[in-house]
Amino acid sequence: QVQLVESGGGLVQAGGSLRLSCAASGSIFSINDMGWYRQAPGEQRELVATITRTGRTNYADSVKGRFTISRDNAKNTVYLQMNSLKPEDTAVYYCNADIWMSDLTHKIWWGQGTQVTVSS
Repeated sequence: QVQLVESGGGLVQAGGSLRLSCAASGSIFSINDMGWYRQAPGEQRELVATITRTGRTNYADSVKGRFTISRDNAKNTVYLQMNSLKPEDTAVYYCNADIWMSDLTHKIWWGQGTQVTVSS
């Protein structure tokens, strides 16, 4: 089994910053892509940013230039640095990871989500 544990969410004023972390643990052989998604109330879950094992990144247009995704492969951890936050960034943020398990099975895992609230 694998667990993805997110941390770093909270309440921040518009223009402020937060850093989210997501650590994967368990019977992991290797991790391919990792990413962050978010879901606002009444909305569908949407992609925020993804990063490959070699560090290639992809961002939603709405966060380009404000958010930065990074990862530490030695720690099986992905980060999301969020700057210049806007009220419309308010959502539950979820990490996911494309993981090869120790038994060489393959699955995409999701974290439990962390709330980010940006006040105006």
